[in-house]
Amino acid sequence: MADRNWDQELARIDRQLESVSDAALFPSAAKASPAERQAIDTRRAGTRTWGAFLRLALSVAVGVGIVFWPYPARCGLGLGVYLLAVAGVLTGGVWSAIWTWKHRTPRAHALSLLVVAWSLVLGAIELLPRTGYALPTAAHPAAWICPS
Repeated sequence: MADRNWDQELARIDRQLESVSDAALFPSAAKASPAERQAIDTRRAGTRTWGAFLRLALSVAVGVGIVFWPYPARCGLGLGVYLLAVAGVLTGGVWSAIWTWKHRTPRAHALSLLVVAWSLVLGAIELLPRTGYALPTAAHPAAWICPS
């Protein structure tokens, strides 16, 4: 490496770059043939967004429904099942977010991200007091296992 003359190397590279026109540096987009355009239009028409909205509706329903959780979730098995349900809400939110992103539905995607955020809040309410990052209360004690 030390025996190379870098000034000559850089001058050679500069000459090569000067010999290339600016138009050749940026290739133009190739025009699609009419048959290719027809295939793209057919594929776009075949894509339906109702599936994305159905997934979103299911995720929102589960996210709202978990507020009405009927079982005690302070500690023990009840807490574990509740946290699994919260993980289900998170999974549903991510699932609908992926589908709404793929189907280019921005408002539905924003709602999916709100479902994801809601599940993270629900999980944090239960997890943070038990890990020492929040003040335990009577409703959210620091114990994972119920005292006998």
